[in-house]
Amino acid sequence: MAATDFKDYYSTLGVSKSASAEDIKRAFRKLARKYHPDVNPGDKAAEAKFKEISEAYEVLSDSDKRQKYDQFGRYWQQAGSAGSYGGNAADFGGFDFSNYGSFDEFINELLGRFGGGPGAYGAPTGRSPGGYGYRTPPRGGFGNGFDGFSTAGGPSQQSFDQEAKISLTLSEAFHGTQKRLKIGDDEVEVRIPAGAKQGTKVRLRGKGQMNPYSKQRGDIYLIVNLLPHHIFQFEGENLVCEVPIAPDESVLGGKIQVPTPDGTVTMNLPPGVKSGQSLRLRGKGWPSPKGARGDQLVRVVITPPKNLSDHERELYEKIQRDRTTDPRSHLSQVRL
Repeated sequence: MAATDFKDYYSTLGVSKSASAEDIKRAFRKLARKYHPDVNPGDKAAEAKFKEISEAYEVLSDSDKRQKYDQFGRYWQQAGSAGSYGGNAADFGGFDFSNYGSFDEFINELLGRFGGGPGAYGAPTGRSPGGYGYRTPPRGGFGNGFDGFSTAGGPSQQSFDQEAKISLTLSEAFHGTQKRLKIGDDEVEVRIPAGAKQGTKVRLRGKGQMNPYSKQRGDIYLIVNLLPHHIFQFEGENLVCEVPIAPDESVLGGKIQVPTPDGTVTMNLPPGVKSGQSLRLRGKGWPSPKGARGDQLVRVVITPPKNLSDHERELYEKIQRDRTTDPRSHLSQVRL
């Protein structure tokens, strides 16, 4: 990766390198609300910005990825698998990566393998009897949409399949999408079916490593990585969103408008609902590969008003004076 390709994820989110996990989450949510495609329909610049901040958050919100990113900079993804070179993980502390044109050059110098012979980065390992394992993607690498690479089965096994991550927005995964990707010197049209989830694998037949004996190519497996969304998230198999409700709505119940992947729908709110309670919208969740829809969970959060009018304050004070129940009565006799 050229130096000009480096992405400063901290700058993208507008936080410092010492930012806490909560600071990073808060910055992402603020930017996601501003640039989300639903808020900016048809705005390609906003869509691109949303993908940038989602990518930055996906890395910086993961403590392991963030540690690698902080240590290795623009080579953090390749460094994640550096332990396969020579069999042991290496400590790269103190190296100035800016002196190298690519991670390949750094690994080759570190191991003293400039000759390109067996065992060099990008060359056959020759570890498996009668066969080879490869460590790098086809010459030219992977194009846009790919993130990272590994050889399926590990370098010591006779496997010519490869794996690469492909990042999708929740909208792309929900509706299905087509991506034109560059693999080595080839460009391929990849169809991602509707309902892809985190970790879903899409197989590209005959696009993997070349077996030097049979001259047959292995396969590439694209592993779906879902970018974070500012409203929806997954909990197990369920799609979940959090919806604020007013104190009077929690007491009296009623009808409220809630978001779903298909748009806003009306949901019945039962009287006496508690903050944090989840309500189920059947058939409004994530699609299965066969087309059936799962359920969506709506988690309600009681949100008191920040600014009360004088009349509202009088009414709340009257309710407080006249209230006949004590929600903490069961705690009065608690002792250790």
